[in-house]
Amino acid sequence: MSKILTIGEILVEIVATNRGNGFREAVPLIGPFPSGAPAIFIDQVGKLGQECAIVSRVGDDDFGWVNINRLTEDGVDVSGIEVVPQGTTGSAFVRYREDGSRAFVFNIRHSACGTIELSEKTLAMIDGCTHMHVMGTALYAPSVVQSILTAVERIKAAGGTVSFDPNLRPEILDSPGMREALQTVLAKTDLFMPSGEELFLFAEAKTEDAAVAELLGRGIRAIVVKRGDKGASYFDKDTRLDLEGFKVEEVDPTGAGDCFGATFVTFWLQGASPAEALLYANASGACAVTRAGPMEGASTRAELDTLIKTQGRA
Repeated sequence: MSKILTIGEILVEIVATNRGNGFREAVPLIGPFPSGAPAIFIDQVGKLGQECAIVSRVGDDDFGWVNINRLTEDGVDVSGIEVVPQGTTGSAFVRYREDGSRAFVFNIRHSACGTIELSEKTLAMIDGCTHMHVMGTALYAPSVVQSILTAVERIKAAGGTVSFDPNLRPEILDSPGMREALQTVLAKTDLFMPSGEELFLFAEAKTEDAAVAELLGRGIRAIVVKRGDKGASYFDKDTRLDLEGFKVEEVDPTGAGDCFGATFVTFWLQGASPAEALLYANASGACAVTRAGPMEGASTRAELDTLIKTQGRA
């Protein structure tokens, strides 16, 4: 059986309860919610009953333990999370604007997870995993980048596979060393999972079909383009498959793409057809937006089956 690994930020999210622009005045807040893109991803993998693990760091504080407890409860191997006695767990304060966009205040780079490094213990964990999932958000500090690249190299050398969700804005690509790290990961990627226009950050081509063909020509086995509530598309050298999204009432979109990715990767590794993997991934993303909090909408297989059946998509 596959064991899926990810490395990167663990943090809490604290959310303003009314809409507006930023935090320059006192506003009511709810939280802390367990969060961090790699943590949301791996939590959803665990909820599906798939063996999985995460390497990260948190402070020995309530924010760290709310994450460790949630991940443990949902079946994630947390032995790779180092609890730093004098460290501070990362945080993200979030406020939704009237147009649905978000304003953030982050503490990641200077938190405990900003100094992730690999030990003999975590290297042994990596060698027990067969798949590495890389989140672009995790390429935020030199030691974290090096840890991710080391894991990618070791898992690929042992015959394992790599999936990559860039989750980036174009301006971030000019951060020192960012482009080099992204290209190194992309060169080792089996399954590439961009959202919409992110596809064009990695290809010279100007149309979607041409960009997909260009990337597949570099050795990527499959590409999944996420399209939010419009669904998603799957591509390999022989196949194109488009599936529409599910109709649900959106409460909070944070984490939907991470849950989508986790579900697709899990089904893909278990040998599901692209159509089945894409169907369940779309259902997972839809379930994620129906709950407030980035990790609160992670779903079990039974919950996904219910949504698929309810909407006549079985």
